[in-house]
Amino acid sequence: MNAPVTVPKAELHCHIEGAAPPNLVKRLANQHGMDVSSVLNGNGKYVWSDFTTFLKAYDVASGVFKTPADYALLSETYFRMLAAEGAIYGEVFISPDHAQAAGLSYRSYVEGLAAGIERAKDETAIEGRMIAIGVRHFGTASVERVVKEVIGNPHPLVTGFGLAGDERSGHPANFSKAFRMACEAGLGTTAHAGEFGGPDSIIAALDFLRVKRLGHGVRAIEDKDLVKRLADEDIVLEVCPGSNVSLGVYTHLRFHPVNLLRKEGVKITLNSDDPPFFGTTLGKEYSSVAKTFGWSFEDQMTITRTAIEAAFCDEATRNRLLVRLDSAVEDRVGE
Repeated sequence: MNAPVTVPKAELHCHIEGAAPPNLVKRLANQHGMDVSSVLNGNGKYVWSDFTTFLKAYDVASGVFKTPADYALLSETYFRMLAAEGAIYGEVFISPDHAQAAGLSYRSYVEGLAAGIERAKDETAIEGRMIAIGVRHFGTASVERVVKEVIGNPHPLVTGFGLAGDERSGHPANFSKAFRMACEAGLGTTAHAGEFGGPDSIIAALDFLRVKRLGHGVRAIEDKDLVKRLADEDIVLEVCPGSNVSLGVYTHLRFHPVNLLRKEGVKITLNSDDPPFFGTTLGKEYSSVAKTFGWSFEDQMTITRTAIEAAFCDEATRNRLLVRLDSAVEDRVGE
């Protein structure tokens, strides 16, 4: 009998620095003469206990990436890992602010990441794209600077612009100009909302930023009218269940609203956010959610199809990916 067909997967929400495997961080730390023992334990796992210490561990780990070659190694490593789990497409959030802190220009940062994505594609056929993010708690001017940098240094693999950072800091109205500039430049747009912020944060992102995708967005479940609005307006949620449980937004996966939102007609995708920090991978997100909520192969295929249809890529790429998805269905039928 043939081996069962793996569900082809696609990811829309992963922070590239947050995807750094601990062994890679340790290797580069040694290379650059840096001490990362405060955030890595003897078992090679990240050490953190709450959101504040998670951010500290994230910043220390991100600090080992100093050169375009370091970033190429990071993106190649992550995209190869994705492909090994059956992913055919991945988008990663990139942080020009981290590049600046490392003393890199935006252009050399992007070129390094792109080189790694291309190497992974040559070996595994996985497609990758990048979404540049502004950090809301750095303020309006900082977010607008990021979008100007993206527009002024176009790269074929940088196809989106997003907003991340502390949801409690800076009202979305403050960033409407940046998002208008991104849209006019042809970039796809998304914003983190409804993770630590409640339904109001989602409503504000929709009203002021005009996004068709939301990072997380799961706390919409607390507002019936908002759930209906998400379904009616075809807003796609980049859901990260493992991240939400790790950070205490929900106490256990079975209490996570991903399945309730799906049943209400909201468009759902599954994502890993910062996988090694949360002890997860994209493959684990698919399998744990499917097992917990009884999702079938077809249900999981719908999740991937939703992600590909919402992806910030050109139509020719999207069509190729959908063909690959359809062929997996045919393979399953032929088993």
